[in-house]
Order: sequence, then C-alpha cells, then structure tokens
Amino acid sequence: MGLLGKLAGAALILAGVGAAAGWFLSAPERIDADVLAELGPGDAARGERIFNASGCASCHARPKAEGEARLELAGGVELKTAFGVFVAPNISQDPVDGIGAWSLEDFANAMLKGVSPSGEHLYPAFPYTSYARMRPSDVADLYAFMKSLPAVSGEAPESRLSFPFNLRRGIGLWKRLYLSDEPVIELAADASEQIRAGQYLVEGPGHCGECHTPRSFTGAADKSRWLAGATAAEGDGIVPNITSGEGGIGDWSEGDIVAYLETGFTPEFDSVGGTMVEVQQNMARLTPEDRAAIAAYLKAIPPLPNGYPPRKPAN
Repeated sequence: MGLLGKLAGAALILAGVGAAAGWFLSAPERIDADVLAELGPGDAARGERIFNASGCASCHARPKAEGEARLELAGGVELKTAFGVFVAPNISQDPVDGIGAWSLEDFANAMLKGVSPSGEHLYPAFPYTSYARMRPSDVADLYAFMKSLPAVSGEAPESRLSFPFNLRRGIGLWKRLYLSDEPVIELAADASEQIRAGQYLVEGPGHCGECHTPRSFTGAADKSRWLAGATAAEGDGIVPNITSGEGGIGDWSEGDIVAYLETGFTPEFDSVGGTMVEVQQNMARLTPEDRAAIAAYLKAIPPLPNGYPPRKPAN
C-alpha cells in the first residue's frame, strides 16, 4: 500500500473514532437513582406556586389566552430566533397530543435534563438550563399540579429550524458545556436565608437569566454578565439590565422591586410592557415573601453595566 493509501486509511480510522466519540458524548443523560428517590409523591397545592414561578402558562397556553384559559396548555406560541422558529408544544394532560401519559420520571427528565420520554434531546428554548437547578421535590409538586389541569387535544405545530440546528443529537455536546445544576452566583457566606431563597427562585424556576443575560454565538447564557440585560431573542428590542450596575436598577429599592413584581408599575409609574407583562402577572401570583426574596437577591448580586450594545438615539 502506498503512502497515500496509508494516509487515507488512517484518516478514515480517525474519522470513525471521532464519530464514535461524538456519538457517545452526545448521548442523552437521565436523572440518576438518587434524584429519582428525592422526587417524592408531589403536592398539587405547592405545585401551583412552582407553576406560576416557572411561567409555564406564558409559553404553553394558547397565544393571548386569558383567565382560566391560561391553564389549557395546548401550546402554539412561537419564538422566532436566529436559529429558527421554536414552537411551544402541547403540555396539557391529553395522553396523545400532550404529556398526559408521562410518568413523574419522564417529567423530571425533561425538566432537569432536557430529555424526552423517547430519549431525544429537547431544545433549550425550553429553559431546562435553569430548571436543572430546581429541587426534585418541587419538580414532583409541579407534576402533581399539572396532573390537575385539563386535557386539550390538538398537537402544536413542529418547530422550524434549519440545518444544523435541526439535528437534536448535537444538543448533547452543547449540554456538556452549558447544562449545570450549580448556582450561577456564589453568594457571600453570610448571605441571608431570604437572599438564598431569592437565588433559588431567580436562577431556577423563575429562569430570569434566560432573557436578561446576554448570549454567546452558541446560544448559551454568558454567566459573566449575569442579568446585565440582553438583545431580545426576537426582533431588535432589548431586555433590560436588572443588576444594580450602570443602566440597571441600582436606584430601585427592594420595596420598588417588590411593588413592580406585584403591580406592574415602576417607581416612575411606568407600566410593564412587552413579554414582561406575562412574567409580571406570574410574579403577582406568588407570595409576598417570594417577591421580597427575589428583590433581596437582585440587590445582592454583582452590579454590571448593560450587557447589550449601546442604542443610537432616535432622529
């Protein structure tokens, strides 16, 4: 065999080894036995709080649904991004078109690992990168509450993504880099229990960083600029800086933040707008203690300048 033949053979072997390694490294990972044991039976009453904190209805209710219709989780909301159009699926209790046939273990794998019951990676437009920080018992409570919601028939349309983003297997490699259950911010050792409770709500079920943190070209949150504001996923708008840094909410008191989350009014009496309307309505359904904890955490995190490009003044 000539030199070229040997080189070609070596290249094929290396390509095969690389493909096998990639396939192995991109394999979906499920929750382990310890986490499964921590799930418990779940409590629907407690789960309603987690449902509101997690904003499930904001994405999975029908577009523009109001009142009790927000609990009909038929999906259909579209998120138009640079990677393509993600469509929120039906997560109602319909056993065919929704998740009514899912077990608690199935549900926990989706929430904490981003893996479907069939073993496919879920797209991180579903914010499991934040939900991964949730307590297993809260996941079980959420599952119990969702079992009490109506079944709605009708499958939501498929997401529309271009190559290579339509290849789900590659998400496994992305997860190895960016999926973690560790807290984003290392709080001071003497941080109060209230601040720690706020950290859990903001970094976990509340998934505030999914919108308020800039993203890299890979679509991952840039945790070095946590909650510093970002270019909106859709259109050319911005999501504001909610740290106490320049351009942020440094002049807001904890009471101002609590009032905003409860009423939708800023200290200047501007009203909440855009997609934050849904979020604020969810926050208003939490307890006063939860809103106070969120405010305490936001005032405790590092202040950062705006994480989005400067805006040119209008002519």
